[in-house]
Amino acid sequence: MPITLSSLRFASLALSATIAHAFDHSHAAFDQVLRTQVRDGLVNYAALKAAPRPLDDYLDQLAAVPAAEFAGWAERDRLAFLINLYNAATLKLIIAEYPVKSIRSIGWIPGSAWKRKFVRFTGRTISLDEVEHGIIRQQYPDARVHFALVCAARGCPILRSEAYSGAKLNAQLDEQGRGFLGDPVKNRVDAATRTAHLSPIFKWFSGDFEASAGSVLKFAAPFFPAEARRALAAGDFKVRHTDYDWSLNEQPGK
Repeated sequence: MPITLSSLRFASLALSATIAHAFDHSHAAFDQVLRTQVRDGLVNYAALKAAPRPLDDYLDQLAAVPAAEFAGWAERDRLAFLINLYNAATLKLIIAEYPVKSIRSIGWIPGSAWKRKFVRFTGRTISLDEVEHGIIRQQYPDARVHFALVCAARGCPILRSEAYSGAKLNAQLDEQGRGFLGDPVKNRVDAATRTAHLSPIFKWFSGDFEASAGSVLKFAAPFFPAEARRALAAGDFKVRHTDYDWSLNEQPGK
């Protein structure tokens, strides 16, 4: 049977469909890494460094997705992919440098780690900053992503022991918000002094929260525990920011 242009086009389309179907939007490979190496938001970096293959294989899966395929996915699947990419790449960066006390100690100056180009995405090699600020915050204006992106610091929202997936993303982001605002070390409401003590994340990305809800406190309020929500509903509160703990989100004794 002779090979024609139409038959080649059909074969190409069939191959593309097969590749697209093959990508696992449940991110089961990363899910297994997280369930194995993360407990209560803290990471066993020593064990992850000693056995990096599952993480490397997952990052290879993400790197193999072409730009055209990625663009054809539902928005929730793209955002889940990008959050997982950021978190998985951060783990890879830490174990490459481990032992290390903080992500900020990587490189010559604080912040160098986020500018290092090592993240493979749709045929490019980009930095963590580009993933977060150049892609996620620019193209997916959901301020709840700040509850999900984890930069290997104890001051961050916790790293889930499961991967994000488009099918569960909305519920996962809400749960992350409740967990973050429910941690009194990072966020708390003092009704007596009418002060909301918020993580510096709400200062650094205030524009994102304000664009979503009109003000930082209006965005944060629904995620606080019930007592704090009631206090905030009663009147004006001033905002103070808590200290940010940049120490590594590592499991004790590891």
